[in-house]
Amino acid sequence: MIKILQVRNVDSFIESRRQKTSAKDRKVVQSILDDVRKNGDAAVKKYEQKFNRRKTKSLRVSKKEIKEAKITKSQFNALRLSALRLSKAQRTLKKKLLDSVSKLPGISFVPISTVGCYVPGGQARYPSSAIMSTITAAEAGVNRIVVISPPDFNGNIDPMTVYVAQKCGAELYKVGGAQAIGALAYGTKSIPKVDKIIGPGGKFVSIAKAIVSEQTSIDMIAGPTELGIIVDASADPELVALDLISQAEHSNDTMCFVVTKSKTIAKQIQKSLEKLIPVVERSEIVKQSISKNGFIAICKNQDEVINFANKIAPEHMELMVKNAKTLSKRITGPGLVLIGNNTPSSASDYLLGTNHILPTSGFGRTRGGLSVLDFLKLKTVVETKKTILSEISDDLKTLTDAEGLPNHYKAVERRLK
Repeated sequence: MIKILQVRNVDSFIESRRQKTSAKDRKVVQSILDDVRKNGDAAVKKYEQKFNRRKTKSLRVSKKEIKEAKITKSQFNALRLSALRLSKAQRTLKKKLLDSVSKLPGISFVPISTVGCYVPGGQARYPSSAIMSTITAAEAGVNRIVVISPPDFNGNIDPMTVYVAQKCGAELYKVGGAQAIGALAYGTKSIPKVDKIIGPGGKFVSIAKAIVSEQTSIDMIAGPTELGIIVDASADPELVALDLISQAEHSNDTMCFVVTKSKTIAKQIQKSLEKLIPVVERSEIVKQSISKNGFIAICKNQDEVINFANKIAPEHMELMVKNAKTLSKRITGPGLVLIGNNTPSSASDYLLGTNHILPTSGFGRTRGGLSVLDFLKLKTVVETKKTILSEISDDLKTLTDAEGLPNHYKAVERRLK
């Protein structure tokens, strides 16, 4: 079951636990992308049938399919509440951003023209990911939103995902995996090339995003899911276990872990997991995930706990300790920090107003969750006068001479004659 491990060196411990991309997987993804780039729709359809056993005639979801996608009243209410809470937070952030530059000459924010939002699907349902990407794009003012999501074995997109996409005025396509990312990056006859690719996904999707980022912007590497929990002796072992299980049920490559100073609480959490995993739903996936990637790290002291949390920088980090709010000020690495016993990551995935598209693989050290910032470009416009060029000419010449670029200065000098 979950392993209890003593941390002797933080850097080497984290390096040993970090999931790495195999050369074999990267080679497979690269071959798919090359095929999609060369053969477009035909390649996309080929891989849909090969990997997902789906024979696809039309990649775009038709008006008829959209009309036939029905959701219940309770589903409508839940989607609406999630969208409203996220919209409020993103609208507030956008206003602050615009206000912050409103008095700066030549500085403004403009929305990206076209974005592609990848929504995981297939045999799972992730309409919440559709909300997190499309609502945020719409709040930023993106003109063209393209949603791409794998259908089930019957060739249908989850009706809740369809509902969210059409409410945002998005185009919707039924395709998944690396071939979907390739289609968005390179464009095909059916699927438009986009300026930026957004959204979480499994291993192959993340590898594909990393590869195509050489020519198409991406938001971040987002997936597979990660959850870390800092605990002390005050934590409820069963709550900790349930939170680990809630994220481990995503897939067998999820990384869920605990970090603590207390060997006693570590053993209690271990026992709770052993008791709960056999009886929960999706127990086989949870068991595989926890056994393969889960661990409880024992640190020498609180400073080492904090250093560990900031360096491993998981997607989500819960603080189930006394004085969690105080501790949170020192936790800067994770994508999202959740404070206290009543802030589970599972709630943040849906209805806390935070975005659940978050950086994984340690990238939380340099960026946060998806926001309107990801859909806005900082536009800079500058105009100067001959008098200003005259004032700066001597210093400009000094710098151009130092860099061995004399023609830079000559372009200015000619304007001063």
